[in-house]
Amino acid sequence: MNFIRFIKESFQILIRGSKRYYLWLAFLFVVIFWGSTGYIEQLKQGLLVTNMRDPVSWAFYIGNFTFLVGVAAAAIMLVIPAYIYNWKPLKEVVIFGELLAISAVIMCILFVIVDVGNPLRLWHMIPLIGKLNVPSSLLAWDSVVLTLYFFLNLIIVGYLLYTLFYKREYNRRLLTPLILFSIPVAIGIHTVTAFLYNGFAGRPYWNSALLAPKFLASAFCSGPAVLIILFQILKKTTTFEIKDEAIWKIAELMAYAMFINLFFFFAEVFKEVYSDTEHLVHLKYLFKGVGENRDIVMYGWASLFISFIAFLLFLIPATRKNVVTLNIGAILIWFGVYIEKGIALLIPGFTPDSLGQIYGYRPSLVELKVSMGIFAIGFLIFTFITKIAIAIIFEDFNIESLKRKQPSLSK
Repeated sequence: MNFIRFIKESFQILIRGSKRYYLWLAFLFVVIFWGSTGYIEQLKQGLLVTNMRDPVSWAFYIGNFTFLVGVAAAAIMLVIPAYIYNWKPLKEVVIFGELLAISAVIMCILFVIVDVGNPLRLWHMIPLIGKLNVPSSLLAWDSVVLTLYFFLNLIIVGYLLYTLFYKREYNRRLLTPLILFSIPVAIGIHTVTAFLYNGFAGRPYWNSALLAPKFLASAFCSGPAVLIILFQILKKTTTFEIKDEAIWKIAELMAYAMFINLFFFFAEVFKEVYSDTEHLVHLKYLFKGVGENRDIVMYGWASLFISFIAFLLFLIPATRKNVVTLNIGAILIWFGVYIEKGIALLIPGFTPDSLGQIYGYRPSLVELKVSMGIFAIGFLIFTFITKIAIAIIFEDFNIESLKRKQPSLSK
């Protein structure tokens, strides 16, 4: 009964808000509707309405999936300093990193749903229901670890907000092991995603032992970059509070992660260029083009350039602690990693194909519509759960305040 009361009161938070809040919800619902029209068209006509073909069978959907797995895994960038090193300024906001992880995992699942085509195939990927074909199927492993990570964060966040709502002390013996367990699971979700790429022997561009650690390094850049922007938006528009020291610490950790990410990249470039095998063609396609095919050259150089500029902005303390340059760096990191995961990783891996042919892929309007709809769903979920968390943590929304407003409830 207490939990039902908690859910009921949480729902009351969602239906109350300012004019700006309702306008934001209206915008998200419009984008979701627009995206759903694209998905309906895809269901009717099949994946033919996308620009994916046999030569490039993974594209915009899987690129977004890969990027969002990194965003979800980045919650541990707050968990480690807050709970392992007991850094108090981050303890107050670590829950919002886990809320972002919940939203990101839901978007990951939605991108997989739209990518497989016929949704009736998906029951095979549901743990305990479908035939996951574990351990031979890496996609099955990805399904397992993503599901585990989602429910782990959901339990942690739900339990913390539930105890705060009822003004109770949380059980440390129960919560601390779950939080600590979320660290290896977060590492696991992006590691298994990297193994999905590693497992294709016919795709030499992805056959690197550095791919999994590189995925993690880039995730520890892109995820916190999203959090830095979100924290400042929430601080301006709500009663959310965060100390500047916490944001600066996140930015400092991002600088280290970006250095590792860039170092791994140059190590891979050296290996390919110095060995000068036939596999170098994939890297040439990304940064130089092959023949007249230079469709993604600008994206390859743009990702490298803006990632390096962002690294410098976060490396220097003066620019890291300046609001303007901090936000510029966060935006640059977000775009740098997004291009790296969505274009610079996927497209060269398929191009040229095993026959040496080049298929110039660009996402279709349907792919763009569906993707924007999924991102809108993720933002909507994050908006709702964040509004509940802010009300309980920062606005004194709890059972005692409700009883003070409605004395009859205490009878």
